[in-house]
Amino acid sequence: VKVLYYIKWGNHLKVCPQGFSCCTLEMEEKLSQQSRTDLKAPVHQLSSNLQNTFTQRTRHFDQFFRELLSNAEKSLNDMFVRTYGLMYVKNAELFKHFFSELRRYYSHGSNAVNLDDMLADFWTDLLERMFRLVNVQHEFSDSYMECVSRHMEQLKPFGDVPRKLRLQLTRSFIAVRTFTHGLALMPEVVGKVSTVSSSPSCVRAAMKMLYCPYCSGQVALKPCKNYCLNVMRGCLANQADLDTEWNNFLDAMLGLAERLEGPFNFESVMDPIDVKISDAIMNMQENSIQVSMKVFQGCGQPKLNEAFRTRRSPKDSGFPGRFRPYSPDARPTTAAGTSLDRLLTDVKKKLKHAKKFWSTLPDTVCVGERIAIGNECWNGTAKSRYESVVIGNGLANQVSNPDVEVDITKPDMVIRRQIAVLKEMTSRLKAAYIGTDISFVNEDAGSGEESGSGCDSPPCDSDGDIYFSTPAPAKPRVIKIQADKQPSSGTRLAPFSLALAVTALLLALLTPHMR
Repeated sequence: VKVLYYIKWGNHLKVCPQGFSCCTLEMEEKLSQQSRTDLKAPVHQLSSNLQNTFTQRTRHFDQFFRELLSNAEKSLNDMFVRTYGLMYVKNAELFKHFFSELRRYYSHGSNAVNLDDMLADFWTDLLERMFRLVNVQHEFSDSYMECVSRHMEQLKPFGDVPRKLRLQLTRSFIAVRTFTHGLALMPEVVGKVSTVSSSPSCVRAAMKMLYCPYCSGQVALKPCKNYCLNVMRGCLANQADLDTEWNNFLDAMLGLAERLEGPFNFESVMDPIDVKISDAIMNMQENSIQVSMKVFQGCGQPKLNEAFRTRRSPKDSGFPGRFRPYSPDARPTTAAGTSLDRLLTDVKKKLKHAKKFWSTLPDTVCVGERIAIGNECWNGTAKSRYESVVIGNGLANQVSNPDVEVDITKPDMVIRRQIAVLKEMTSRLKAAYIGTDISFVNEDAGSGEESGSGCDSPPCDSDGDIYFSTPAPAKPRVIKIQADKQPSSGTRLAPFSLALAVTALLLALLTPHMR
C-alpha cells in the first residue's frame, strides 16, 4: 500500500496552493519542467499531422504534373516519328526545347522563362522551318526569314491554334505552379508557428493545471474544461491571430482548385497537346501555297535554288506525310497512377478540414482524457467547479485571462512574419485565379513584375473549353508592314489590300491546274 505523507510547510511552494502538500520545492521544479513538455506534446502532434498531410499532397501534385509533362512529350515524339520519320527527327530539338522550357517555368517561374515569349519563339521557329520545307525549291537568306517572321500575325499560317494554346498553357501553368507552391507553403508555416509559448507565465500556468493536483494527493484529478481552455488560449494567443490570414489563404487555395477543375485544367491542356500542335502543322500544310504567295508578295520573290533544279525528286518537296486521326487508346497511361480530378477532390477535403485550425487548437487539445466535465475537476486551487469566464482567442483578449499572464504589447514576431507570408501567397493565388503570374520574391528579387497572358474573370468563367469553343470575333489590329529590300529583286511591298486582291486572283487562276 502506497502511503502519501503530507508536509505542512509555510511558503515553500512557488506555484501550487499553500498548505498540506506532498511536494517539495525540488519536486515542484521537476514537475514544472515536465509540464513544459506535456503542454507542447498535443499541439506538436496535431500540427505534425497537418504538416504530414500537406507535405504528402505537395509531393503527389508535383509528381503528377511532372509525369504529365513527360507523358505529353513522349506522346508527341511517338506521333511525329510515325508520321514524319526522318524529317521530324532532324527538327526534334525544337520540340524538345519546347517541353524543356515548360519544365523550367514550372520549376523556376517567370524569372527563368517568360511563357509568352517562349511560345512566340516556338511558333516563329516552327514557321521558318516549315516555310523552308514547303518551298525547298527556293533559297532564303536570314533577312528574308526575318521578314517572314515579322508578318506571322497577319499570315496566321497555323490558324488560331497558337493563340488558343498560348492562353490555355499560360493559365494552366500559372495555376498549377501557384497551387503547388501554396501546398508546399502550408507545412512550412505550420512548422514555424506551432511551437507553444514557453514563457515563464505559460509554464507556470501549465504546471498549476497539470501537476498541482498531484501535490495535493489527487493524482487522478483532471483539470476542468474551461480552465484548460483559458490556459491554452493564453499560451496559444499568438497562433490564434494567424487564423484570419490562414483562412483567407485556404479560401484562395480552394478557389484556385476549382479553376484547375474547370477552365484551367492542366491535364486537359497537356494530354492532347500533340494533337493541337499537329492541327497547327496541318493547317500550314493545307494553306502552304496561299501563305507562300502572300510572303512572296510582301517580302519579295526569292531566288531559285540551283542545286534543287539538278537533283529534284518527289522526296525533296515538303513534308512527307499527314497526321493520323487521334486515337484515345493510344494515349499514355495516366500520370502518377491517378488523375487531376481525384487529386483535387482529395486535397479540397483536406483544405476545408484545415480551416480555423489555429483558433480551434485549444478546443482540440482540451478534450477527452485530458480534462474532466462538471464539478469533479481541478479548478486551479481545489476539486470544484471552475467559475471564471472563458476568454476569447487572440492576443488582445488575453488582457483579462485569469490564469495566464500575457504581455499583449509584445506579439510573437515569427508568427507576425508568417501572417505576412500568408497574405503575400493569398495575393498570388488570387492573381493565378484570373490567369496572372506574380513573380515570387525569391525568384525575382521582390520586383513584383507580372508575366503570363492573364484574363479577366468573366472570360475565364464563361470559357469552359477554350480550345474547342468558338471564340467571339475580335477587332483586328492594323499593322503597317514595312518591305525588306531584297538584292535579287527590285520589287517593293504593295499595299496589303492590293496584295490580297492579287493573291485571290492568282489562286482563282491556279486552282484548276493544281487540281
